[in-house]
Amino acid sequence: MSDLVFVTSRDNALLKELRKLAQDNTAYRKAGRFWVEGDHLCSAALQRGLTPAVAVYSESFWAQTRGPITEVAVKKVIVSDALFKEISALESPASVGFVLELPADAAIQPLAASVILDRVQDAGNVGSILRSAGAFGFRQVLALKGTAALWSPKVLRAGMGAHFGLHLVEGLSLDDVQALAVPLVVTSSHQGDLIQDLKLPKPCAWVMGHEGQGVGPELTARASFFARIGQPGGEESLNVAAAAAICLHASSF
Repeated sequence: MSDLVFVTSRDNALLKELRKLAQDNTAYRKAGRFWVEGDHLCSAALQRGLTPAVAVYSESFWAQTRGPITEVAVKKVIVSDALFKEISALESPASVGFVLELPADAAIQPLAASVILDRVQDAGNVGSILRSAGAFGFRQVLALKGTAALWSPKVLRAGMGAHFGLHLVEGLSLDDVQALAVPLVVTSSHQGDLIQDLKLPKPCAWVMGHEGQGVGPELTARASFFARIGQPGGEESLNVAAAAAICLHASSF
């Protein structure tokens, strides 16, 4: 049976920790756990079989809601609506949040269909790429140093629950990528076959690069295949998240 705690002081030690997890993009690394907020993300975690270490509810949410989202946490905390707003980093707080333990397994899976993020810095782009990876069967995402923090609140929100079905490894060096035993595929605007004409290897690892600089020369030199996305409309380039969706979809058939 889980503990039920009512917290009324904003100086409570747990609330201080929750504020840091909810508002600091890298606090999860030191804490070993992360914060998700809102019915959608919390329900997505439960659907993947995760058990929150702590669940936090506003008084109004607790009074109106019953079901799995209010039953499964090891520890339940109820706070006033005003205190929940202080925890949240959202303009419109969602009134329910979970603290979840970071996955313990951070080893690269050499044969997994993968996405490599090479210094992709925008949290929205990273979250969107994670969603595409999950949708199209790429279960491993490897983030090189310089990529937005994968378990940060902003990336978690943009990922819309995709995190919970993926094997995520971050903070990697270029040398770490050598552990992969699948061919690397890089998108390019000036070399390679059009993606619809390319016989894509399966499994493979798609490399998605920095929003402005693209894939770095070291990873480009290691690529086994280059794919070009045709743009008959004449735009100079595609957003990296849009390009990733096209590439991963092409690999899903």
